[in-house]
Amino acid sequence: MGHYWFIISATVLTVDMSSEAISTDVQQSLVATVTTETVAGHEIVEVLGIARGNTVRARNVGRDITQGIRNLAGGELKAYSTLLADARDQAIERMEADALEMGADAVVNVRMETSEVTQGASEVIAYGTAVKLA
Repeated sequence: MGHYWFIISATVLTVDMSSEAISTDVQQSLVATVTTETVAGHEIVEVLGIARGNTVRARNVGRDITQGIRNLAGGELKAYSTLLADARDQAIERMEADALEMGADAVVNVRMETSEVTQGASEVIAYGTAVKLA
């Protein structure tokens, strides 16, 4: 017969109609990930701690050669921009996963930093305060 998806709160139920088996796959998500101290329209009732997520990304030789030539001519180094954007997204995803493991509803005061770990490799870290909302 097929599969049907029902979203109930933060739980997704998968119903396999052919075998009448029911499985539960929890796909929680945060109410908000914000750079402010509060979430508009919500009251913070508990501070759970610091949620963090990081990734370390390295450049590759092929990209370095093409970007080096582009650097001589000037302009945006798009391959590096993409590399850093992907790293930021992954760091935020990991921070949100850390917050969910803590039982958070939201992450406030989110900040991001980057640092060079070694020549050609940078770390991007996202961190914030994991909180429970009313």
